[in-house]
Amino acid sequence: MDVRLLLISVLLGLSRAQIDGNECTKASAQSCGECIQAGEKCGWCTDEDFLKQGEQKSTRCDEIEALIKKGCSEASIENPRGSVSVNKNQSLTDRTKDGAKLKPDQITQIQPQKLSLNLRSGEAQTFNLTFKRAEDYPIDLYYLMDLSYSMRDDLENVKNLGTDLMFEMQKITSDFRIGFGSFVEKTVMPYISTTPAKLLNPCTSDQNCTSPFSYKNVLSLTADGSQFNNLVSRQQISGNLDSPEGGFDAIMQVAVCANQIGWRNVTRLLVFSTDAGFHFAGDGKLGGIVLPNDGKCHLQDNMYTMSHYYDYPSIAHLVQKLSENNIQTIFAVTEEFQPVYQELKNLIPKSAVGTLSSDSGNVIKLIIDAYNSLSSEIILENSRLPEGVSISYISHCKNGVSEKGENGRKCSNISIGDQVTFEIAVTAKGCPSNGKSETIKIKPLGFTEEVEILLSYICECECHNEGIPNSPACHFGNGTLECGACRCNEGRIGRVCECSKDEVRTEDLDANCRMDNGTDICSNNGDCVCGTCECKKRDNPEERYSGKFCECDNFNCDRSNSFLCGGHGRCECRKCICDANYTGSACDCSLDTSTCLATNKQICNGRGTCECGVCKCTDSKFQGPTCEICPTCPGVCTEHKDCVQCRAFGTGEKKDTCEKECEKQFHLIIKDKKEELPQPNDQPYINHCKERDANDCWFFFTYATKNDSTVEVHVAKELECPSGPDIIPIVAGVVAGIVLIGLALLLIWKLLMIIHDRREFAKFEKEKMNAKWDTGENPIYKSAVTTVVNPKYEGK
Repeated sequence: MDVRLLLISVLLGLSRAQIDGNECTKASAQSCGECIQAGEKCGWCTDEDFLKQGEQKSTRCDEIEALIKKGCSEASIENPRGSVSVNKNQSLTDRTKDGAKLKPDQITQIQPQKLSLNLRSGEAQTFNLTFKRAEDYPIDLYYLMDLSYSMRDDLENVKNLGTDLMFEMQKITSDFRIGFGSFVEKTVMPYISTTPAKLLNPCTSDQNCTSPFSYKNVLSLTADGSQFNNLVSRQQISGNLDSPEGGFDAIMQVAVCANQIGWRNVTRLLVFSTDAGFHFAGDGKLGGIVLPNDGKCHLQDNMYTMSHYYDYPSIAHLVQKLSENNIQTIFAVTEEFQPVYQELKNLIPKSAVGTLSSDSGNVIKLIIDAYNSLSSEIILENSRLPEGVSISYISHCKNGVSEKGENGRKCSNISIGDQVTFEIAVTAKGCPSNGKSETIKIKPLGFTEEVEILLSYICECECHNEGIPNSPACHFGNGTLECGACRCNEGRIGRVCECSKDEVRTEDLDANCRMDNGTDICSNNGDCVCGTCECKKRDNPEERYSGKFCECDNFNCDRSNSFLCGGHGRCECRKCICDANYTGSACDCSLDTSTCLATNKQICNGRGTCECGVCKCTDSKFQGPTCEICPTCPGVCTEHKDCVQCRAFGTGEKKDTCEKECEKQFHLIIKDKKEELPQPNDQPYINHCKERDANDCWFFFTYATKNDSTVEVHVAKELECPSGPDIIPIVAGVVAGIVLIGLALLLIWKLLMIIHDRREFAKFEKEKMNAKWDTGENPIYKSAVTTVVNPKYEGK
């Protein structure tokens, strides 16, 4: 406890436990039973002389170490602990005994089978659960098929499924049974046509189909594969109007009608085969069906009779019933609807999706692959937990892989004979209202075996049964002396039940509840009960009043960034108690100087002070988070160029004043070549400089500030001077350029002249063609003879 806490505790008369605000003192427990429910670390001192005059009964409840420091002997501390006991622990089945076939109830895959937990509030009780996949475990498989018209090709391939699948499954187990059921749709509009002709034959007139139905159990589970083939071969396709089918109605009946289907307490597989989507809860309104599915069996003569009365089940309802009946679902669907059923698989634990070929030709391989996938994954689930009880899992799977959280419930890639372990912790918070024992169950999904756990609660201390009713120690018999303290009778209050609730407002008692003779009773934050302040409760259970006069609280401290005590401390009696490395009234001042380190590892670059994790620059020229930015300063290289030049080469503007101005600025080290200068790998915080002298030669140097604030400069003696230009190539290049330009101009002129001549010649040819006279006759000559033609002369 630091000085401030000690001072507060002395002034207010509070114990360290009250100042620290642990869960035991927060509870203000008035009895041993209330105390042990406050937390697993809480104990109750039963020593009658433990309390001093005026102290509260709740002071008896504290952490064990605190009670011992207060003077309570270990023998007087009630601190009951929880326990785990195994009631049934049958060994896991290793192999079949002497080659003999074991019955399902003789096979054990999970251990232990029954436990009893005695829970103390806040204390986790941990036990290990082991699972081992047994060899030759029995399997029941029910094949549920869509018999709408689009599945007509698939039915032909399923007719021989029984014996073929039986042959393949016998490679996995010698005890295999198979059943068959079919479904179409609800027998009401608009799902099917209700005209009399369509009810008899929903297909076209040249095709023979059976009447539509919702669900029909064709064959209960049997070990006779030939009987499966025989009955399935008699089935006929039916038809309906819409594309989605009523498969959810059928799945619900298969899950809940255990007697009619013939399910055993073994591995249960449901193969759902279709080439369409599905109707679910709410779709029944289209047919005027509004009653929710009741999740009960309604099979009469192996036919579902209530499809017209109850709506389709919801997905959540199906998940519940499939889980309750340990049924693992395999969706065998066509590629078109594979994404839809993949999403459905994510909602149904222990289910798988396989892509069905267009004619169901690959159904056997699909079933075998899906079964292997499902059986190789172990997922634990528990029944509904009582109020206040929580459970956590840690899985220890193959190859030493362990997982927590939701992944702690499962292990994958489990082969026959593999053994995995789950570490399970059960914790109760407080006691249930009735205080009675309750039972929960844990089981692997898809398996019938389960672990039964009886939960009992430690709600009272052992000393509770030894109480003395109407004890004289409780103010003339006004209470029961129990566990060293008085449990007051109705209407009585006080440490020893010395006050009546009718006296709580008298002036004499109220005077003891005023601080410094003030006028406020209990600082207006509580009630004066029997001369003692009982502080008010806040709506937020984390916020509370405390102190003898309720003058303290833990929510009215200074804030920073909207956080109480800046999020770096706790509020005690309206003062912030800061965490390490923080200070200030709101714990908003960090004592950590790492945020102030400049790139040269100096605090604020040697030009400022670090206050609350932020640099305050003392040199006005510098700014930035670490005082390294100087907008008005020349660069380091330019700033020290003249001094480096005069000291290293004896040249530059300061060569005459070098000894006076530059001698003490830095420590100079001469290197022969620039390659010998320090590199960033040697000194990470170093400046490399390249400057030009009066002869246009480049010289190179480095500038670095050491941790002791000394400056070290390395200079390379070797200069890089520019060489003179090569005259001959330049002159030759200019002459060649002029010649090339002249030739190019001559070529362009020649080209233009050729184009011009051709245009003129073309113009002349065109004018010559347009002449109107014959160039062989004289256009001025006229003949002297005139010829006249007699129009009536016909040449006879």
